[in-house]
Amino acid sequence: MKFSAAATLLLATSVSAFVPATNFGAVNKQSLTKNVAFVNGLVSAPKSQLEMAKQVPHGGGDLVDLMLEESKQAAEIESCTTELQLTPRQLCDTELIINGGFTPLTGFMDEETYNHVVENVELTDGTIFGLPVVFDTDSEELGVGSKILLKDGDRPIATFEVTSKYTPNKPLECLKCYGTSEIEHPGSLMVATERGKYYMGGKLTGLNLPIRDFPCKTPKEVRAELPEGDVVAFQCRNPVHRAHYELFTRALDAENVGEDGIVLVHPTCGPTQADDIPGVVRYKTYEVLKEETANPDIFWEYLPYSMHMAGPREAIQHMMIRKNYGCTHFIIGRDMAGSKSSVTGEDYYGAYDAQDFAKANSEKLGVKCVPSLNLVYTEEEGYVTADEAEERNLSKMSLSGTKFRKMLRGGDDIPEWFAFKSVVSVLRENM
Repeated sequence: MKFSAAATLLLATSVSAFVPATNFGAVNKQSLTKNVAFVNGLVSAPKSQLEMAKQVPHGGGDLVDLMLEESKQAAEIESCTTELQLTPRQLCDTELIINGGFTPLTGFMDEETYNHVVENVELTDGTIFGLPVVFDTDSEELGVGSKILLKDGDRPIATFEVTSKYTPNKPLECLKCYGTSEIEHPGSLMVATERGKYYMGGKLTGLNLPIRDFPCKTPKEVRAELPEGDVVAFQCRNPVHRAHYELFTRALDAENVGEDGIVLVHPTCGPTQADDIPGVVRYKTYEVLKEETANPDIFWEYLPYSMHMAGPREAIQHMMIRKNYGCTHFIIGRDMAGSKSSVTGEDYYGAYDAQDFAKANSEKLGVKCVPSLNLVYTEEEGYVTADEAEERNLSKMSLSGTKFRKMLRGGDDIPEWFAFKSVVSVLRENM
């Protein structure tokens, strides 16, 4: 089943992303009290030194920060009625709520907000939002009035005050968000088999950020380190090879990127598809590549996000999150967050569906799109666009992912035009 650009555009609405809210669910209400003027998705209002010349947080208000001061944490923990261990996906979502990555959310979505996001790709106040952020459970005992201590092992992460418990329409959620309710889609399979029977919504209070093998700075911390000027985000969930590097370095030459722009390579290191390389291994490949290239125009950070493989809808989610991290531009790759049927191998989305949907909603998001170049490697000129290679009749070279993995396992030499030696070494050490 294809999720065409035309179909995805039916999910978009003409409601401004900055309509004053009348019903927020679990969202930040501070934006209602600010006297600000919105121009092209940016806020013109007095800003702190940290915010000056940086991207406004999503929704137009303050960047959410739910971390409770240490002196009050013992009493907050004592007030909980029960505790739960977070799954890896729940841990990522909890972290991005309490650190502000999911601004303007201040908790997991209640039923009204969940339904509105599923149907309309926006919060109840009109703020565009790609995918629902929910807390799932099979518990019959937990419900409205419960106050839960959420933990990662022995480490308390947050408290969760439940104000809504509901039975979601999972087939509809999958159909709207993933373009299909077939469990051959990894996102639909996750919703059907990993998530519990019920969803719960309510406010979070942050206690501690998770301790991970890969460091994940908060939006506030990343913003503090970014220079002034345009910040182009590059999202990936796989090791960076030569073509990727050429792609995001050349993005700085795009017409809509300023001369002082930089690239923020911001890979997701949380759960992805079952057959993807583990996050910790991916992180190691990024670290060696960062050291090898030492490019002052390229910044590297890591995101605790779990992939849905939702194509167009997930492109919106990634742009929104990177906006909260201070990015002004976002590179949309071919078939971004795409997936194939686990039965037929057919693509669920067209190669440019995510790009088309992102462009259609770019103004609402307040993030400019930088379409990725279709680069190919040639014997004569190295990496050039596919169009240039055709026009000049250059000799193109290619290496499929399947052939690359076979060569990797067999210890064969990997051509340096395809992959960095340092990255290949890390992959072989961790196979």
